[in-house]
Amino acid sequence: MIDRYKCVMTYQDITTPAAAAVADTSPTAGGDVPQDFKVCLALIDQLWTLRQAMLGREKALASELDKVLPEYHLSARNLAHYLTLRSVDLREVQEQLARLGLSSLGRSESHVLANLDKVLGLLHRLTGQAWQDKSSEEPAGTSGSRELLKLHTLQLLGQAPPKRPVRIMVTLPSEAAEDINMVRDLVEAGMDIARINCAHDSAADWQLMAANVRRAAKAAQRPVKLLMDLGGPKIRTGPIAERPPVLKLKPGKDDLGRVFRPARLHLRPIGSTDAASDADASVGVWEAWLKRLKPGTSIEFLDARGAKRHLLVIERDDNGAITESLQTAYLTPETILAIGGGKKKHTTLVCQIDSPPGTLLLHTGDMLRLTKEGLGQAAGLGDDSDEASPDMAQVAVTLPQVIDQVKVGHRIWFDDGRIGGVIRRKNAEWIEIEITQARPTGEKLGGDKGINLPDSQLSLPALSNKDIDDLTTVVAEADMVGLSFVQQAADVELLRSHLERLGRDDLGIVLKIETLQGFENLPELMLAAMASKMSGVMIARGDLAVECGYERLAEVQEEILWCAEAAHMPVIWATQVLELMAKTGLPSRAEISDAGLGVRAECVMLNKGPYITQAIRTLDDILQRMGGHQTKKRPLLRALRAWD
Repeated sequence: MIDRYKCVMTYQDITTPAAAAVADTSPTAGGDVPQDFKVCLALIDQLWTLRQAMLGREKALASELDKVLPEYHLSARNLAHYLTLRSVDLREVQEQLARLGLSSLGRSESHVLANLDKVLGLLHRLTGQAWQDKSSEEPAGTSGSRELLKLHTLQLLGQAPPKRPVRIMVTLPSEAAEDINMVRDLVEAGMDIARINCAHDSAADWQLMAANVRRAAKAAQRPVKLLMDLGGPKIRTGPIAERPPVLKLKPGKDDLGRVFRPARLHLRPIGSTDAASDADASVGVWEAWLKRLKPGTSIEFLDARGAKRHLLVIERDDNGAITESLQTAYLTPETILAIGGGKKKHTTLVCQIDSPPGTLLLHTGDMLRLTKEGLGQAAGLGDDSDEASPDMAQVAVTLPQVIDQVKVGHRIWFDDGRIGGVIRRKNAEWIEIEITQARPTGEKLGGDKGINLPDSQLSLPALSNKDIDDLTTVVAEADMVGLSFVQQAADVELLRSHLERLGRDDLGIVLKIETLQGFENLPELMLAAMASKMSGVMIARGDLAVECGYERLAEVQEEILWCAEAAHMPVIWATQVLELMAKTGLPSRAEISDAGLGVRAECVMLNKGPYITQAIRTLDDILQRMGGHQTKKRPLLRALRAWD
């Protein structure tokens, strides 16, 4: 019993008033004690023991609770009580309470001790015993806990719109730095909080984005908060050797092979970066040769396969020429373009074709070497003939220290879980991975793709040197900062120390839970964050799903929601919400249902996409509707008009 409750007292230390009060009594004169009466007595003993264990856990955590700010002390105490409540299996107790028509403690996250005392008081009265009010020992009651969560949410995330209980956060695209109209559209559609991802773009870009958000908010006459996410210790693949520069021109053809749209190629001077928006591709050629072109000029060449092809110049301006081809053609830097004929023939090399980004094609059963350094190479191109198999692809990792911390047999995932593998061999400089999950046709792995190691206990710096530099801009522009890949309380304390150094200890801190270790350490992370003036939790479901397994994600996000409610801490429901709609304009049925569950959080985050304003309006409508039916775990019995 004691180990299960993890309290600091023994069972004999716990007074159980039910047994003492009714030892010589029964509700009937000399008759058998009714079964419900016995159940009530047993429940009193069990719940009283649980209550004492809660107070014992609170006492044991006294040193940790003393570190939080006074305004969070009640919330921290309630969190300690909740951890005790959920340290045992209470399903049988819940069943018995429900059968008696009492609260089954199933929605007590925000006011654990008060709910438990309410049930104990009713059980005492059902058994004819006196009960003394214990509200002075309770951190928060039903209404008080709601007010605490409301206050903490208002401080961190700002006021919710009048008709919607949940705020909408949107990740800003790079274009938001220059396009004020785009930002205005986001605000008008319903964006309450703008998010800037510091893993992308530059400090100058972030400043322009922040300025545009402020201008758009002022024009809309409503506040819009700004969250800036630090990049954090994200493990990624390193650069991969570029593929040979080959350009394929392909005209559009119908089912009968007839061309209905010619391929359009832009010819520009070498060194120029200006590309025509209405062309399929652009290449650089010698400027002197380019000046000879005019509309109607025919350009002849042999493509990379030796096929005779020609281009027709249809437009000419100072930026170059637009040409069209009715046949598929392959161009390389060795392709010679020619105009005229005989002695008047003029030629040029296609001197500038952009090399496509390098990728590794991986199939199930392939071996991949992950190295501490070096340029990624496809299979057969490795230069380490003594160690590396000539048939093994390789790529470096951006945080080489992980090579030392992983073990043979650990799982590894690439690119948001698209490619899975198991570590089979390792030495001081590399690990060898057997690919165990990929599509039958193979998967392409590029550079700068995320790596997840769910089985490995990694010790990585909470803040990189870049993160520390980025904080200078963050503290000047943001209302809150996202701590990415947070793992332990020391990570939060390190961030707080830098914020104090920069004079912004008032900046809100958002704990981004995106690793298994971060999830398992969530209570201590929240206690550490309560030492700051404003804090919240983000359920970063993208990396978290890969870390914990997709089949477990639903369970994990539920537990995060419960734990955060116990701490009266606002939650941001993030990653891949209405993702298909933001990208294509058409949502799936599953993601509409998923978006509806976001009403249980205080904020829902959308990622960027071409149809993001449409996605914002759809989410706004969903959250308005669901806000009348659900708050946290509690269903609301709004009148149903459909069946009148």
